[in-house]
Amino acid sequence: LQVVRDQISHCTVKLRQTTGLMEYCLEVIKENDPSGFLQISDALIRRVHLTEDQWGKGTLTPRMTTDFDLNLDNAPLLQSIHQLDFVQMKVSSPVPAPPILQLEECCTHNNSATLSWKQPPLSTVQVEGYILELDDGNGGQFREVYVGKETMCTVDGLHFNSTYSARVKAFNKSGVSPYSKTLVLQTSEDTQSEEQTLPFPVPLERSQLRRMSPFSSTLNLQPSFSGRSYFELRSSAHQLSLHSSLQSLNSAVAWFSFDPASAHADIIFSNDNLTVTCNSYDDRVVLGKTGFSKGLHYWELSIDRYDNHPDPAFGVARIDVLKDAMLGKDDKAWAMYVDNNRSWFMHNNSHTNRTEGGITKGATVGVLLDLTRRTLTFSINEDQQGPVAFENLEGLFFPAVSLNRNVQV
Repeated sequence: LQVVRDQISHCTVKLRQTTGLMEYCLEVIKENDPSGFLQISDALIRRVHLTEDQWGKGTLTPRMTTDFDLNLDNAPLLQSIHQLDFVQMKVSSPVPAPPILQLEECCTHNNSATLSWKQPPLSTVQVEGYILELDDGNGGQFREVYVGKETMCTVDGLHFNSTYSARVKAFNKSGVSPYSKTLVLQTSEDTQSEEQTLPFPVPLERSQLRRMSPFSSTLNLQPSFSGRSYFELRSSAHQLSLHSSLQSLNSAVAWFSFDPASAHADIIFSNDNLTVTCNSYDDRVVLGKTGFSKGLHYWELSIDRYDNHPDPAFGVARIDVLKDAMLGKDDKAWAMYVDNNRSWFMHNNSHTNRTEGGITKGATVGVLLDLTRRTLTFSINEDQQGPVAFENLEGLFFPAVSLNRNVQV
């Protein structure tokens, strides 16, 4: 490197001298006095020729010697590598044993299921986490619904009247354990009991777990809940169009209430979370605690207070819907908003199907979610409001309302 630096310095000086000579020649050529030019021309010509002759002699020839022609002798290194003898200094820890499902702490409630498990009592192998798997309720493939360190998990948004299989396995740095025994669980299907349980004792308390990622757009972790949504048959003519698809079904109850955990902070709850209003003049969203992904569902909301002609919105939404805007402003909600004279359907901030007829204090708004036909229909005071509001609905939907301080439902 030092040799190259010296040559760079020498070439830089040479280039500076030559550049200076070129600039001097240009100035001489500009001389207007012929006699003055003739006096210096001979000397200048000789100087230029000398510089030209010496330019390529040695200056630009690389000064690197044969010392730079290096050859790597890797024979000793290869010999040392071949002579290496590895010794196992520490035995790696084994994989965990299969977890044990604790039947006394497992139960179902409406369309949710709570599962609990533990490591075998005599196991001393360290566990880093667990993987819980459920099938699709139709005997299909198992899919992961939870990965983490907890030993209890509540899965919400399952299909009603369906049979699921569940299993769990443990893992650490050494690998994954075999699966536990498979547990079969049945979600609620009748009105005889508020809670349909598995054929083993139900715990008095359930742990409220943090919400996890959705499973195939139909599963979500939720705490336990109370309340209801219901199917209801009516004999009046205008109800036959709304409920004709219910004629061959038995009435079923799925209890739910409004969900304080997912609601906007401005929402005010009362009456065991069955009544809501708001402390803001801006629209705020509140959801029901249970989600629906299959079947036919109908619920009603009564208008307890209606002041200064606000326009509350009613419908269904995804769990991650905007909470600080009117229901239907984003693509996560399907809603009907209504004032005292007329209503509109709204999804993704698109307003359609203006319909005459509004709400007052004491009015009843009905929501019919038919996930068999994948449609959503609304009614006011038992009369269908407008045409079928939305079609091609698919996935997990939660009952939803948006309102401000001028409304209580």
